[in-house]
Amino acid sequence: MKILVTGSAGFIGSTLALRLLERGDEVVGLDNLNDYYDVNLKRARLARLQVYPGFTEVRASLEDRTMLTKTFVHHRLQRVVNLAAQAGVRYSIQNPHAYVDSNLVGFVNVLEACRHHEVEHLVYASTSSVYGANTRMPFSVHDNVDHPLSLYAATKKANELMGHTYSHLYGLPTTGLRFFTVYGPWGRPDMALFLFTRAILAGEPIDVFNYGHHRRDFTYVDDIVEGVIRVLDRVATPDPDWSSDAPDPATSRAPYRLYNIGSNQPIELLRYIEVLEDCLGRKAIRNLLPMQPGDVPDTYADVEALVQDVGYQPKTPIEVGVARFVAWYREYYQV
Repeated sequence: MKILVTGSAGFIGSTLALRLLERGDEVVGLDNLNDYYDVNLKRARLARLQVYPGFTEVRASLEDRTMLTKTFVHHRLQRVVNLAAQAGVRYSIQNPHAYVDSNLVGFVNVLEACRHHEVEHLVYASTSSVYGANTRMPFSVHDNVDHPLSLYAATKKANELMGHTYSHLYGLPTTGLRFFTVYGPWGRPDMALFLFTRAILAGEPIDVFNYGHHRRDFTYVDDIVEGVIRVLDRVATPDPDWSSDAPDPATSRAPYRLYNIGSNQPIELLRYIEVLEDCLGRKAIRNLLPMQPGDVPDTYADVEALVQDVGYQPKTPIEVGVARFVAWYREYYQV
């Protein structure tokens, strides 16, 4: 197939694009290489893709409607995976406009392009952050998610609503994936594993929020990518059992689906740090702090729908995943 991957210089986007290229798909990778974090890392991720003749790079932002339209017209794309977004809970408190521009304006541009160019299936990134103030565990896609705790979460919930609207009005098959704390080689420098590794190797203290007692459904990037590809290959269809009297948020009479994509095994942050210490052979200096604004105490993904529909089976324990990250980090940064 010919597939557009937006955010192709990103952590998940570059890993996904590589897997698609390896299986023989043509990939058009769109990214603006912004400086939210180290641009050199983004370039290094892209270098892994540029050796494939089936890869085409487009340097643009989702907000650039003209360039996005030209990309769809020129490449005759069959399917789209939209991973480009302004990510991060904490940064959304500091710079809310970046989230409106990329996650709202950019996403409606993607929807419009898919609508007008007969795209077979749009798969897009949502987030576990949409569960916000919910406390019933595990988080289920069948639950109401109307109480976000950050603007980032609110924009991703909006993406889900926008996706449903286009599925309903225009018959565009859309599938939203709520990612749960993805980690692994080539990861994002603003996330805990990267920050902790850098600080521990430098002999500097690490900031441990909520005193290390919150739990996260840490999910290894290869497991995530396997799930994304399985979903991409299974075009969303209407749910014949959907009822307007008891509406299920995860499905619809329209060709629309929502899934959690996580490990289904929440791990306490203190345990995550212990595993990292073992892999590095060094102890962390822990700066214990209260919960940050916008954060949630725990995440725990109910992935049953994804297991049933596409055979998703996350299989990488944190001991293996963290060790692979540390090996990559040492090699990439020569430490």
